[in-house]
Amino acid sequence: MKYSQFEELPVWKAAIEFALQVFDFTDRVDFRGFGDTKNQLERATVSISNNIAEGFERGSNTELIQFLYIAKGSAGECRSMLRLCEHAPRFSNFKFEISNLITRVVGVSKQLNGWLESLKNSKIKGNKFLTNKDREKMARDKEFAEFDAQMAEFQRQHLEMLEKRQQDTAIVQAA
Repeated sequence: MKYSQFEELPVWKAAIEFALQVFDFTDRVDFRGFGDTKNQLERATVSISNNIAEGFERGSNTELIQFLYIAKGSAGECRSMLRLCEHAPRFSNFKFEISNLITRVVGVSKQLNGWLESLKNSKIKGNKFLTNKDREKMARDKEFAEFDAQMAEFQRQHLEMLEKRQQDTAIVQAA
């Protein structure tokens, strides 16, 4: 597994950044007389990162998928509420900011969708289902992958050095 904590996940980081921007927006805009829109938007925003975190911590792909769909649903809820704000005359001075928030939440939703698709096609059921033998194999595979990467880097550096030597030799011979 590439990530050991949900705080490392790019999609979780993007959801947190989106939430902070939403809170900044709702702090500056007057939502009075617009129902419970501010509270609902803030709650749906926080729901995205919270469901990513909860699903990640569950230890099974089935539960992770379920929570990622909930997070994706919350992203859709945020987008819907931002579209409502976008169409409300009282927010006409904030169209650019609303548009940026919509773009951000669409990005989060796309990341969630990509992750969901990869999880649905994975044969791994999740950490809590791994045996010691599975964990050992994953550790070996990781070591092999790291070795392969080191060898590829060595080859790249070696080829670079050979090319430089050939260039230096060609310059000396031309002189």
